[in-house]
Amino acid sequence: MKTGMKYFLALVSLCVVLAGCAPKANPPAAEGNSKGQNETSGQAAGGSGTLTVAFSEGGTTLDPAEASDLTSDTFVIAAYDQLVTYGVKNVDGADVADTDNIKPMLAKEWEVSDDQLTYTFKLQEGVKFHSGNPLTAKSVVYTFDRVKNSNSGSFLYGMADIKSVTALDDSTVQMVLNKPNHMFLQIIALYNFSIVDDVAMEGKPADFLNTNTAGSGPFLLEKWDPASEAVLTANKAYWQGAPKLDKVTLKFTKEASNRVMLLDKGDIDMAIEIPPKDVASLEANSALAVKSNASNRILYLALNNKVKPFDNVKVRQAMAYAVPYDQLINDVMHGQAKIMKSSVASNTPGFTDKGYGYEHSLEKAKQLLAEAGYPDGFTFDLTLGSGFQDWEDDAVLIQAELAKIGVTMNINKVARAQFLEMQKQKNLTAYISKWTSFVNDPSYHLGFLMYSKGSSNYHNYSNAEVDKLWEQANLEPDLDKRNELYAKAQEIITTESPWLYLYEYNRIVGMNSKVSGYVYYPDEVIRFYPLSKN
Repeated sequence: MKTGMKYFLALVSLCVVLAGCAPKANPPAAEGNSKGQNETSGQAAGGSGTLTVAFSEGGTTLDPAEASDLTSDTFVIAAYDQLVTYGVKNVDGADVADTDNIKPMLAKEWEVSDDQLTYTFKLQEGVKFHSGNPLTAKSVVYTFDRVKNSNSGSFLYGMADIKSVTALDDSTVQMVLNKPNHMFLQIIALYNFSIVDDVAMEGKPADFLNTNTAGSGPFLLEKWDPASEAVLTANKAYWQGAPKLDKVTLKFTKEASNRVMLLDKGDIDMAIEIPPKDVASLEANSALAVKSNASNRILYLALNNKVKPFDNVKVRQAMAYAVPYDQLINDVMHGQAKIMKSSVASNTPGFTDKGYGYEHSLEKAKQLLAEAGYPDGFTFDLTLGSGFQDWEDDAVLIQAELAKIGVTMNINKVARAQFLEMQKQKNLTAYISKWTSFVNDPSYHLGFLMYSKGSSNYHNYSNAEVDKLWEQANLEPDLDKRNELYAKAQEIITTESPWLYLYEYNRIVGMNSKVSGYVYYPDEVIRFYPLSKN
């Protein structure tokens, strides 16, 4: 998901295994105040109500710098704040994050030098951590040092290209970059850069934040048992105002069918990772609302561009014409996805579908195979990692269509962990994979996946012109000119078809119709702070 390119693999493969998680995960209290800020502040109390949400997994860590799974990320967003955040906009009636609109959070304002290398942040006054300790510039420096030296989040520090972070005084932080970076503010808005209570961390062991929190966010983590549930309680002294909910309970329910059943019966208020096949039945329940937002999570079938016959562009194009796109969208995804028409997701700023023309046409596919020197087809292996039913269904449908043009695709299923290791070797002939870019920018996306030196370019795509366009765009301060460069790169990539574009997923969340305030974010983490249940 992120770069300093060599660092990304740490995120996609990391599974932090905890020796044991304490049933209580309370933030450290300030010295001499065992009850903490939540019970001592005179700020107004928040709203009433509880929310129960079904998640598939119980999470692996509470450490912002190391979080790399959806549940862990959710804990971090609930318990911590960042310097800046995204705005919110309404698209087709749905509230979604406006990733181009960076808003103040713990930093109330900032200035950028003329050379775009120095950012000076002024912090909000009066912000206190859950412990009661005040937010200071030293807290920010401490946090960024932790990210820089972390196992998982360090790649983000490298991607931001930060040279130094300095506390100029108690409320002013200066960050200097090695070179201009138009994604800098978007990067530090990510949850890995959540600001940590440096004073509370004094004398604590290095792994303290694996099972404890030290944030200033809207919720406190009262309980965390990864095998069953977690409980978040409102920080009623929260500096932005108390949450509208008093308590959020996360029920860890692995089977999707059980999450759907609990939601349908009204035993829970929200559920994530709803199977597309169940959307229609849930929508028929008048007590429920289903939010199905276009995401930037994509699915593709990658072809190894260094392996015959996929080193031949006409073979790759022929394969693209053989994909039964409508079947994938309608029969596998039940309409909860849309056809992918670029290597970049369509809701990413700078997206273009220029160069796309791969409607399902076996006649065109046969013609291209003949022109490529394979009139009788060929045989190849597709490696399929376990754990995703739609991938298996897609593979079977594509296999059947390829057979009609003389191409035999052998489907080799392997365990997910084994697949990830095989993928890193960059010698798989073909494979299906998904990708979500948390930073909603073409540079982030293409830099990992289509740049010849990209850390997640496992399919060995290499085009000197694409590399040059990407490098030029990264140095171009003008947004319109930058997007022109990205558009040219996308058109070349699409024409050369290093992937078979399959589809863009919808992010599906089911909820009680009384729940309001839901906003979709590219990281797919639910923000509980704006939610209410009337």
